[in-house]
Amino acid sequence: MKDFRKFGRILLPMITVFNKDDQSVDYKSSRRVARYLKENKLCSSIIVAGTTGEFYTLSFDERVRLFEEIKDEIKNDIPLIAGTGSVYVGEVIKYTEIAERLGYDAVMVVAPYYCKPEQEGIYLHFKQIAQSTSLPVMVYNIPLFTGVNINPETLARLSELENIFAIKDEAGINPLQATEYIKATKAKIPVYSGDDTMVLQVLSQGGVGVVSGGSHIIGQEMKKMIDDFLDGEVQRAKELFQELFEVFASFRGLKNRINPTPMIKMAFELMTGIPTSMPRLPLVPATDEEVEFMKGVLKKIGKI
Repeated sequence: MKDFRKFGRILLPMITVFNKDDQSVDYKSSRRVARYLKENKLCSSIIVAGTTGEFYTLSFDERVRLFEEIKDEIKNDIPLIAGTGSVYVGEVIKYTEIAERLGYDAVMVVAPYYCKPEQEGIYLHFKQIAQSTSLPVMVYNIPLFTGVNINPETLARLSELENIFAIKDEAGINPLQATEYIKATKAKIPVYSGDDTMVLQVLSQGGVGVVSGGSHIIGQEMKKMIDDFLDGEVQRAKELFQELFEVFASFRGLKNRINPTPMIKMAFELMTGIPTSMPRLPLVPATDEEVEFMKGVLKKIGKI
């Protein structure tokens, strides 16, 4: 298995803060979020401009400045992973070159979305990116949003590239694909669950951890659950998972939101007081009813 230990078990795709008046990026508050995550030890590594960071709404210049601001804030205190994904491979390479120049520890690249490429196109996309950089590259598979799955056979081909070091898989879409990935790559590529609710299921299949937006709120509990499982305390891990399940479910809001980001941002603001609750359109903020609902959930677990 390729070495993932530098990045740890919990990789957190941090929220990007937007101003409430005009939805411009609030870099100062984004730095406060990164500092809070680091100081409260809510994760092993921070991902900047991931899905929870609403990368898809950021302009090129905004994403680059976010890379700069968070690197300046965190320095080398914990590993930083830059979300450099885009549909056009040339743009991904530009972002990746900037991340490498800034001193990021790795990049995470989502599968090309909307265009629904063939598996050969996906392979060539990642191959060109990997060959353009010396940074480790995490492959990000999220068919729910991209409209395309990275098949196990494709990951097996990508595993032959030296700096493809891990995959984040949205395990809720295909609960057994972690096993298929591990078998297809002969256990060469570490698998991270991309779904908070599927952590134990992925670990039980041989996965190594989670990319967890929910860890903005329950990062310490997530770490304990993973540690318990890996230490053989499966019953304790299961009980903690059942306690946290209500929290995971709350991120879907009251109307089963597909994208949990607005609820995570609102919950983080309730917990920390940092003004993070505004998403950027087309996402819309939590409703008053959802705010009251989330307050109840957070009070129940002692976060507010």
